[in-house]
Amino acid sequence: MLAQASPWHLHALQRTAAGPAEALAVPSRMEWGTRSGQGPDAGILGHDLRGKVALELGCGPGHNVAHLAVHRGATVTGIDLVGLQVRRARSHYGRLASARFVAGHALHYLHATGDTYDAIYSVFGAIGLVAPELLLPAIAEQLAPGGTLAFSVPHPRRAGRRPSTDDRPRQDFVTLSDHTRLPVARWEFDADRWALHLARAGIEITSSQELCDAPLGHWPTTLLITARRT
Repeated sequence: MLAQASPWHLHALQRTAAGPAEALAVPSRMEWGTRSGQGPDAGILGHDLRGKVALELGCGPGHNVAHLAVHRGATVTGIDLVGLQVRRARSHYGRLASARFVAGHALHYLHATGDTYDAIYSVFGAIGLVAPELLLPAIAEQLAPGGTLAFSVPHPRRAGRRPSTDDRPRQDFVTLSDHTRLPVARWEFDADRWALHLARAGIEITSSQELCDAPLGHWPTTLLITARRT
């Protein structure tokens, strides 16, 4: 019931109402930012992902899972809190043998799974929306030694905002397709504070990138973090 009452469920419900879910061509590129072609491709997860096992935390309609499975040769699981999103992902890409979609909470899934992953990633997904002191250690437990963690989050300085100066979440908003704005709690750290939280979990940050969407102004819109389990 919690997932059905959430802004994410309403977002998926409106997207589903706008058009039926159907089989789609697999995207030729993985996206990390707010606009197509913005920032790096899947290479930040590893130069050769053939035969590797990856996990997406918050897979939405499944586009990135499908790209990694088909164009990078990985075996990929996508998990999403909202069952409607998982249904859409399966409608889009359920035919792919190396792609699997699961409905559930990212933290619960990480605690329950016995699998180890060569790469774990989140694109405006669970990271930043689940308490980092809980989620990051759970990720570290399931990430292979030397494995890659990569995640993009809304930039803490987008539209003139300021990064958090403590470890508490802030109120943010999800804008639905009908322009309704619904509140959510989000952890809005800069790269340095993310590095501290990652280090506590045994994960070392290796790079951070700021992505900008020029039509939205001069402020960066996306913070992209890449890290490695030590």
